[in-house]
Amino acid sequence: MARSFHRPYDYLIVGAGFAGSVLAERLAAGLGKRVLLIDRRNHVGGAAYDETDAAGVLIHRYGPHIFHTNSDEVAAYLSRFTQWRPYEHRVLASIDSVGLVPMPINRTTLNRLYDLDLTSDAEAEAFLTSRAEPAAEVRTSEDLVVSAIGRDLYERFFRGYTRKQWGLDPAQLDKSVTARVPTRVNTDDRYFTDSFQAMPAQGYTRMFENMLDQPGITVETGVDFEDLRAEAICDRLIFTGPVDAYFEYCYGPLPYRSLSFRHQTLDQAWFQPVGTVNYPDEATPYTRITEYKHLTGQSHPKTTITYEHPRAEGEPYYPIPCPENQALFKRYEALALAEPNARFVGRLATYRYYNMDQVVAQALATYRRIAEEVGRPATLSTLS
Repeated sequence: MARSFHRPYDYLIVGAGFAGSVLAERLAAGLGKRVLLIDRRNHVGGAAYDETDAAGVLIHRYGPHIFHTNSDEVAAYLSRFTQWRPYEHRVLASIDSVGLVPMPINRTTLNRLYDLDLTSDAEAEAFLTSRAEPAAEVRTSEDLVVSAIGRDLYERFFRGYTRKQWGLDPAQLDKSVTARVPTRVNTDDRYFTDSFQAMPAQGYTRMFENMLDQPGITVETGVDFEDLRAEAICDRLIFTGPVDAYFEYCYGPLPYRSLSFRHQTLDQAWFQPVGTVNYPDEATPYTRITEYKHLTGQSHPKTTITYEHPRAEGEPYYPIPCPENQALFKRYEALALAEPNARFVGRLATYRYYNMDQVVAQALATYRRIAEEVGRPATLSTLS
């Protein structure tokens, strides 16, 4: 696409992931606005971008993205741009001397791990209660897990994995980190229990392309916001990148965890029994292996897997939730709230560990506020 940054635009949107793309579509299709959407990557879709690799296998370049939501509004909105393949994600954890067991921990996990014969939810609940070490105050991720299920399960499943993933001990992290992974007393082995669980039938990239194929949207990839900041292309900005970068790190950088991915194609149909296998042992350098054909339903004689390695440096993926980081973010948030004609949306711009559906919901809520400000109230029934 030819670059035409000097055409008249109503909005400049920085970042073509979920937050930026949803708002670009809504502002153009819902309010008739002229939008310039830029991304410094060479593609749309942000970290949810998928592509066919050299072997012909559909993979997620930036690791697995599993869509799930309890929001009818979010599911209905995205369904405008994709058909869906029903998919319920299952994860196994590789535990020394035991092998692969369901994760999140459930009754099957307990029976395998401790050679038990628990046959009811009540029996499993009683077993976990007998091992729990209640804390006077639950503040950290370690407190949350140990007080609920005891130290042995914490050590086997959570401590090493968390230390690898976050570069911090669970005792240093907010309880919200491990609260994302429940413990069950039944035999439900699904990773998520949301009412809507599915994958875009033709992939995330096609969904984003359909979303952005609207009159009024100009998409430019391979463009850095810093190269346009001084050009004053339009009066209104929506920023979905790291909020500290926008303010040129004036208070210092916000800490993020990064990831690196090692994709490997194998000359065999399947590698592992489920989409993702976790490796909690701290001695294993990667946190998990994902096999994409489980996710996509693709039929192919070969398979591609991805080893996921957490990193301290690199592309920002996960805001690190602990009190000192949240205090630093609040200083940036005050600047963002005072910034005229700019809105900050998404995981990096609001320094929150959002799921994909939560980012879509935040973007739709932002659109509704904009529509109301210009006298065009927007509900789901008017998102057309």
